[in-house]
Amino acid sequence: MIGIRNPAQLRKMREAGALLHEVLRKVCERIEPGVTTRHLDQLAERLIRKGGAEPSFLNYNGFPASLCTSVDDQVVHGIPNDTALREGQILSIDGGLVLDGWQADSAFTAGVGKIGSRARALIEVTERSFFEGAAVTREGKRIGDIGHAVQRYVERFGFQPVRALCGHGIGRRMHEEPEVPNYGEPGRGVRLRAGMTLAVEPMIVTGDWPVRRLHDGWTEVTDDGGLCAHYEHTIAIAPNGGDPEILTLPGVTLGQMLAEVGAS
Repeated sequence: MIGIRNPAQLRKMREAGALLHEVLRKVCERIEPGVTTRHLDQLAERLIRKGGAEPSFLNYNGFPASLCTSVDDQVVHGIPNDTALREGQILSIDGGLVLDGWQADSAFTAGVGKIGSRARALIEVTERSFFEGAAVTREGKRIGDIGHAVQRYVERFGFQPVRALCGHGIGRRMHEEPEVPNYGEPGRGVRLRAGMTLAVEPMIVTGDWPVRRLHDGWTEVTDDGGLCAHYEHTIAIAPNGGDPEILTLPGVTLGQMLAEVGAS
């Protein structure tokens, strides 16, 4: 069943999103060569709990950490560890929290020190593709319109969206209906309604899109060893076809972000 949030519930999700935004901003500031992903995870957990929330990921189906930390060819669900990050790597951070019973989910990818031009382009295109998808996340559109917008944009630059993993509805539970793929045909799938809340999360690769799971039971990697970037926000669909609200990017409108990232 797909949830429709009322104004009071959206206010709660907005508060959760604002807290997660601040947590991930502070985590991002600490990414540099020599830092371990376990250190970043511990920082995130302290900040989440200090804000009066609980980490959504910790112990979720047995996951052992508060952040997913995925390096280079790791797509999602990387487990934090004590290996120091190295210059030139890229790191995807995916975090979630629950505040007063309501969830927020967001992700970004950052370079570790100086990175190569192809990796930088991948990160930038992945971020821009989210806003391409967000631009069509409007009342009356369909789920397929979101995935089509993401896919069309990234393929212009020679990249591919991962197909085995996708975004999702979000509310009181972290993963709710509907699934939100990052590829597809326009005009297909669930019709979007005002008050729906979705986690839209492009996972974009430099090579081909198939992925495989490592023996740790969690980490998904590209099958061909290509790099992957990940970018995600929690979105609320506005009434009357208006711009969606990006709940995990407080104080910023979709129009402002489209202008800033140069999405078409």
